[in-house]
Order: sequence, then C-alpha cells, then structure tokens
Amino acid sequence: MANTKSAKKRIRNSAKKRLLNRFQKIGVKRLIKDLLKTTDATLAKEKLPKVVSGIDKLAKRNIIHKNNAANKKSKLTKFVNKLAVAGK
Repeated sequence: MANTKSAKKRIRNSAKKRLLNRFQKIGVKRLIKDLLKTTDATLAKEKLPKVVSGIDKLAKRNIIHKNNAANKKSKLTKFVNKLAVAGK
C-alpha cells in the first residue's frame, strides 16, 4: 500500500488514465470490427479513413505501439483493397 501522499495521488491518477485508455481502445476495436464485417467495397472505403485516424490517435497517445498501429492499418488496407478487387 502507498504510504506517501504523492504515491496515493499517483495511484488515483493512473486508475483514471487506465480507464480512459481502455475506453479509447475499445472504441477503435469496435470501428475495426465494423469495418471487417463490411462486404461492400465502397462502404469499406468510406469507413477506412475514420478507422485509420482512430488507430493513429491511439499510437500518438502511446496507448498502442506505433508498429502495432502500422500493422493494423496495413492489414485493414489490404482487406479493403481485396474487397475492391473482388467487387470488380
């Protein structure tokens, strides 16, 4: 258990930040899942920039690692491109 006043404050602050980070991460996961369920290529192309933007925000705030963000964006872009090719 924390003894000093500053250590107790640190525990309170990190709990708040952990909760906020979790909600932000869940929100982007929901966007990704929604994009992956899409079967229409034009709709997927419209959703992709919003998803990529969300992933970039998570990486900028160090909620996820920048390489993890790059991998997610790459996989999602490949998915959308595959839908576009299949739709032709």
